[in-house]
Amino acid sequence: MQVRRNNILNGIWNDFMNEVKNNEQGTSLPRKPSAKWYSYLGPGFIMAAIVFGPGSLTIASRLGAGYGYSLLWIIVIATFFMVIFVDMAIRIGLATKSSLISTIRNKWGKGVAWLIGVGIFLVCASFQAGNTVGAGLAFSEMLQTSITPWIVFFTLISISLLYFRGFYVILEKLMLVLVGVMLFSFFITLLIIQPDFRDVLSGLAPSLPEGSALLSIAMVASSFSIVGAFYQSYLVKEKKWERSQVKQAQTEGITGIAVLGLIGSIILICAGGVLHPLGMEINSASDMGLALEPLFGRSATVLFMIGLFGASFSSLIGNATVGGTLLSDALGFGSDLSNVSTRLFIMLVMLIGSIVAIWFGGIPIDLIVFAQGVTIFIVPLIGVILFMTANSKEITGDLRNNTLSKLFGLAGILLLVVLALRNAYLILN
Repeated sequence: MQVRRNNILNGIWNDFMNEVKNNEQGTSLPRKPSAKWYSYLGPGFIMAAIVFGPGSLTIASRLGAGYGYSLLWIIVIATFFMVIFVDMAIRIGLATKSSLISTIRNKWGKGVAWLIGVGIFLVCASFQAGNTVGAGLAFSEMLQTSITPWIVFFTLISISLLYFRGFYVILEKLMLVLVGVMLFSFFITLLIIQPDFRDVLSGLAPSLPEGSALLSIAMVASSFSIVGAFYQSYLVKEKKWERSQVKQAQTEGITGIAVLGLIGSIILICAGGVLHPLGMEINSASDMGLALEPLFGRSATVLFMIGLFGASFSSLIGNATVGGTLLSDALGFGSDLSNVSTRLFIMLVMLIGSIVAIWFGGIPIDLIVFAQGVTIFIVPLIGVILFMTANSKEITGDLRNNTLSKLFGLAGILLLVVLALRNAYLILN
């Protein structure tokens, strides 16, 4: 049994190293239907790791602590719409030879492409400090040390990964590991807490307790990331999937987003089962881990902090990759992760996040307001452009939206507009 397990692990490791070598030599080939099952994993799980960061963790914790299981249905709705738009991006990526920004530039002009690329870069750079703080905070809390050395350390680790020629392969495997770490940590935490799952299921019935509206909207905005969905088309191309592999690509993408929803649900259930009955308030992701210690001991806190690190570090790298790649593409330098210009822009986002985190000792409120202001204009535009591109027979051919995709897509765009108006209201008031 031990020999067989070692053979399996050795096989996975050899496949990984061969893939890195192929990428370094520029000989990476499209996936064949006969490839091993784990070779199809990647883009969907990268997306889950990017979207679920310390902000999502905090919001899910606050929902559970404040309202128990009653808002679990919110995560289900947000995950559903995320699947709809990720599926659109997958089909666009498979149907087109050029990148999505390049397709937009050819269809709607340089101005729209530039606006999307620069806007997404500004949003990613603005929120990067939160991911950097989260990664450092997890270890500073566990080891009772200053957060600054950890911020510097993890930023340098992230930048060093850019120097690997097979960066996408490294990114793919790292994100799979970090998603696994999150799932393991939070699932074990769930087993420790042992909630009543009959009560949990009652949270799937739609209801909106008094005072929960703004936090519920924040949860939807956090889980239904149109920027993340947009970037899925780039991940499909980095994976080198072929048009004929649409079913595999869709299955993998949906699985990844389902994992995203599962992680958010577990966090909410943990907070709802433990903190809500005690009336404890959660203001940050680390508060959730520290709140568990008096009830379940130091081990529960360590488990949760490991999960917090997985969420933060994956978003630290992934968020920077999204912002840097799309800015590089919008400015005409290309989007291939092997391009020097693309990696320099990714590095720029990482440096901005770490400098802001160290200089201000956290995340400045003005920076969050700025990011929300940019989001108001960018998010609905991205949703509309993604929807119209997926609807275009000229661009996507037989992979264009079907009737259900159109109906749910329109509903999703309406939801994005509502979220944008909510952000505008908060900024103006």
